[in-house]
Amino acid sequence: MKSQPLLNYIKNFVTLTVEEEAFLESKVLYRKYLKGQYVLQQGDVCKYQCFVISGCTKTFHSDDQGQEHIVMFSIQDWWTSDIGSFITQTPADYNIQCIDKTELIMFSHDVMEELYIEIPKLERFFRKIIERGLVASQKRIVRSFSLSAKDRYLYFRNQYPKIEQLIPQYMLASYLGITKEFLSKIKSQLLLEDQS
Repeated sequence: MKSQPLLNYIKNFVTLTVEEEAFLESKVLYRKYLKGQYVLQQGDVCKYQCFVISGCTKTFHSDDQGQEHIVMFSIQDWWTSDIGSFITQTPADYNIQCIDKTELIMFSHDVMEELYIEIPKLERFFRKIIERGLVASQKRIVRSFSLSAKDRYLYFRNQYPKIEQLIPQYMLASYLGITKEFLSKIKSQLLLEDQS
């Protein structure tokens, strides 16, 4: 069953009956993306809430100079979407691009509304997911202005060791709000500290 990873994830929050699982399964849209493909492009309306089965995506905003500002990575068992665009069905502020070959389970806006009606406990489940995302986002904002670049990197490395293995250094630098040269300097410093 393609949606088994999602069902396993949902079990951490709510318990579905066999009938509810079957109904959910009938509403799942399953898609594979190649490395470099876009799930969403800035300016388009975000039509899907996506659960990552495998692979890795980056969520970023492109400014007027074409500079990428990465705000999030999503790996296996994480969600990805431009939630503001998805909820309001207005143009997206963000791009979502696959860093690697990626498999997603996707729910359209209409399907989500249908799931909430047919399986009310899923509304609670998605509320909890969105709450967690909001908390993580707010904590990240605080870290961005209260921690040094080195401490932001150390936090990322400790919290998300799997992600660091999957992404190129320039993407991590963008996420941390620093240049890749400065990130190299931080890593060299840490290496020296470890050796002494």
